[in-house]
Amino acid sequence: MSHDHDNDHDHDNELDPFAARVRALQTILTQKGLIDPAAIDVIVDTYETKIGPRNGARVVAKAWSDADFADWLKRDATAAIGSLGYAGRQGEHMQAVFNTEETHNLVVCTLCSCYPWSVLGLPPVWYKAPPYRSRAVIDPRGVLQEFGLTLPTAKKIRVWDSTAELRYLVVPMRPAGTDGWSEEQLAELVSRDAMIGTGLARQPA
Repeated sequence: MSHDHDNDHDHDNELDPFAARVRALQTILTQKGLIDPAAIDVIVDTYETKIGPRNGARVVAKAWSDADFADWLKRDATAAIGSLGYAGRQGEHMQAVFNTEETHNLVVCTLCSCYPWSVLGLPPVWYKAPPYRSRAVIDPRGVLQEFGLTLPTAKKIRVWDSTAELRYLVVPMRPAGTDGWSEEQLAELVSRDAMIGTGLARQPA
């Protein structure tokens, strides 16, 4: 039986399996009148472009430039982050873990995909994928190398497993050559991956 491919609709087989399942579910819920695609688009845009990792980057930048805030962030990350106005969905209980010369921190959620949306925005697809969730615990050094991050053999890697009760924010090391920078300038050096632990802060140009 022939099939006409000259139609103007998208084919789910062009998507990865996870995206295809999401599209199928959205189509069914839309047809049943249970969701409004326009409302979904607004929510996605809010987390991708307005929240994104920007909130977390500002938290890190303040910790880099304000020792008192950094100490507060270590002791009570939920309160410290909340003081900047960042709270809400999946960000109610936070713990900040600081990278050092001796230790690099990596965050994963082995059971599902718990992630601090109010601080980092939408979780990347790979964070929710089974390969990352399983291998980050078993072979963290190998996983980081696949992200292009090769750490010194002597540096310890500590893996933090997020849960529904507690989510983590990695505070990367402050790049050299940034003395005197404003918090706004510093925030530009902080990427989402650096706050998950699969990357480092950007070096100043």
